[in-house]
Amino acid sequence: MSNILEVKDLFVSYGVVPALRGISFTVDEGEIVALIGPNGAGKTTTLHAISSLVKCSPKSIFYEGKDISTIEAHKLVKTGVVQVPEGRGIFPNLTVLENLNLGAYLRHDREGIKHDREWIFSIFPRLKERIGQVGGTLSGGEQQMLAIGRALMSRPRLLLLDEPSMGLAPIIVEEIFHIIKKINKENNTTILLVEQNAQMALTVSKRAYVIEVGNIVNEGLSKDLKHDDQIKKAYLGIY
Repeated sequence: MSNILEVKDLFVSYGVVPALRGISFTVDEGEIVALIGPNGAGKTTTLHAISSLVKCSPKSIFYEGKDISTIEAHKLVKTGVVQVPEGRGIFPNLTVLENLNLGAYLRHDREGIKHDREWIFSIFPRLKERIGQVGGTLSGGEQQMLAIGRALMSRPRLLLLDEPSMGLAPIIVEEIFHIIKKINKENNTTILLVEQNAQMALTVSKRAYVIEVGNIVNEGLSKDLKHDDQIKKAYLGIY
């Protein structure tokens, strides 16, 4: 299995304050890889660096073997890298259908777009029920479904998910994570998951990295990390 994403010695600073201190990790094609850690550890900054939303060190991010560390953010979608941002970022004054259609703004294959929209409605039936409803009136869980659905409309090869469980009821969190696994399995979509709910992140992912104050401090198979005493105490609330 080959790397679809390789991050090598990645540094990011906000002014004089270092946010990432030379982190390195890989994501293989078809995997779900989780990045877990406390607030302020650098998880979202890592996704923003991959998405070219913050300036990072040169030759530090490789996607399908090509250096993307200096590519402009708006050109990344064409390559197959798509991010679902923290806080969902839907267009609140547009309908569910309009939000989804905007996800396909670079595509011109009408039948393919229609097929993908119907597939999204099959995994998120509540979105089909609310197809004409404006995004701002949806519940938090429905907005998260819409944000993921909109991203899928661009047919990503690498999907970056930033805190998909944030602010959601536990039963909705379980539903969202079930669908994340379904997207990975049915579409072979590679997923890099940033998530503060370490229990769910380690349950859904194959491998995981632990980040603290801008450094990778632990890594391994998710099933092994779930039984690591330090991880259980720090992130799973198990003593």
